[in-house]
Amino acid sequence: MRILPVILFNTLFYLALTLGMILILPLFIFSRRLVGLALKGLIYVTIALQFLFGLRVVFRGKENIPKGGCLVASKHQSMWETFMLSPLFYDPGYVYKRELEKIPLFGAYLRKFDMVPIDRDGRASALRDMTRITARKLGEGRQIIIFPEGTRREPGAPPDYKTGIALLYAAANVPVVPVALNSGVYWSKYLWRGKPGRLVVDILPPIPPGLPRDEFMARLQTQLEAAADKLFEGKN
Repeated sequence: MRILPVILFNTLFYLALTLGMILILPLFIFSRRLVGLALKGLIYVTIALQFLFGLRVVFRGKENIPKGGCLVASKHQSMWETFMLSPLFYDPGYVYKRELEKIPLFGAYLRKFDMVPIDRDGRASALRDMTRITARKLGEGRQIIIFPEGTRREPGAPPDYKTGIALLYAAANVPVVPVALNSGVYWSKYLWRGKPGRLVVDILPPIPPGLPRDEFMARLQTQLEAAADKLFEGKN
């Protein structure tokens, strides 16, 4: 690991992100869409910063994103994708843990973007609320991003898909777009590891609505894991 570049990059990355989010705050009096455009600009600035330190970010398969409402089922390996996926979509929202709203500044953005909070202690009632809120937002033509394994998992770790994505798929009647990535090769939980290379986000062809639950889950996991393993093995 190159210690000085790691310290410099991570300092600059979080400084740019924090200052940018503060500068965007006055736009909160305007629409979510306008704030979203400003935030996307900030995210592209951080992508340029990564490029300067030898980490090239590549988005592939953007033509696979359908128009209108859809579910986006993404691998989750680091903090990176909790920010960096949003520029791909017109009006995205994440399914997130409600306790994240307590984080200063970050929580304000979660509320402004009217996303899908979930209370993990609520169990069955939390899943019902998640399904109801997500269906409403999909009906508005939004793209809802969910991490189907529920939490971060290291690249190459055995898959651990939860029931939430199946419930949303059954209730929403919209396509599901699988997204594979290899962010965990370059990022730890919150920090760049210091490794240069090619961070790839692969947007796979959407899975159509209406499949039986078991068939949908098998198809999602098979396609997503195969693509993620290929990226992890460097076959990208």
